[in-house]
Amino acid sequence: MEKQIVVTDKAPAAVGPYSQGVRVGDFIFTAGQLGIVPGTKEFAGPDIESQTRQALENLRAVLEAGGSCLKHVVKATVFLQDIGEFARMNAVYAEFFPESPPARSAVQAAALPLGARVEIEAIAQACECEDVSASAP
Repeated sequence: MEKQIVVTDKAPAAVGPYSQGVRVGDFIFTAGQLGIVPGTKEFAGPDIESQTRQALENLRAVLEAGGSCLKHVVKATVFLQDIGEFARMNAVYAEFFPESPPARSAVQAAALPLGARVEIEAIAQACECEDVSASAP
């Protein structure tokens, strides 16, 4: 199977030797997304809610660039700076996955890049998605 690199300016650019996403066959694997506003190098806010929301918007952008959408995520991994913020992160996460949510793991990390509060990565099935903007929270 051919490996296709996924790139979009609607999510923060890779700042190292990695890709925003990779499509192989019928699946897209994303890099971890932080709550950074694309093009600014600034977090969407200092709190877990704003960073989670922006991380998921960045994830959505990578998936769409690869030919998928949040609806087709089959597995997500959430890395938290503080597991005590799980419930607050989860409330925002639920807005993005209101029906048939993917399998998920959530772990506390000793530290996240740039002092982030959350980082989220995903594996999604590559397929055509109906009007993805209609599913935006």
